[in-house]
Amino acid sequence: MSEHGTNTTWSLLDSAHAALRTAVRGVPEGDWDRPTPCAEWNVTQVLQHAVGDQLGYASSLTGGPGPTENPFAPSGKLTDSPEALLEPALTASAEAWATVDEQVREVRVPLPPGTMTAALGVGACALDAAVHAWDIAVATGQPPPLGDELAGPLLAVARQIVEPVRAFAFAPALEAEEGGPEKGDAAELLRYLGRRPDWTP
Repeated sequence: MSEHGTNTTWSLLDSAHAALRTAVRGVPEGDWDRPTPCAEWNVTQVLQHAVGDQLGYASSLTGGPGPTENPFAPSGKLTDSPEALLEPALTASAEAWATVDEQVREVRVPLPPGTMTAALGVGACALDAAVHAWDIAVATGQPPPLGDELAGPLLAVARQIVEPVRAFAFAPALEAEEGGPEKGDAAELLRYLGRRPDWTP
């Protein structure tokens, strides 16, 4: 595997994985306990959740090992370095999706209803990585890694998958503030996922 991870034929997933990898590598050593846009979780817990989700997608596709702890109840305790936790999950996810052709009509995913088209399933996996990259980045003073070019396709994915899982996976959608400065697909995506685009710790 190169420094930049395993590339797939899915450019959206590659971009989302790159965003998450960059955000994790950019966290200052003392910032892992900082609060995040995920109100109940600190930076470590968001990382653990994101890792668990990537392993969940890989496991659904391959039947291989899934996460060792519940992604929705992260412990907040790291037994290894953040990169040592992240990289195997990104590799497993990328390698699993690299075996899936874009024409496949049904793949298993760890979200209701349990199967999706390949394009929607990989989009859901990318959405998870990209949004948690944003959570980690803004919580630790890094530039937000979610621009409109990446957010546009992810917004289309989100509108197809979020509502059935919103109650346990996402906060209620937020309305745009009249005259607010945050515009564009990235801001719209974040609001749709219950996040303030101008969130600060």
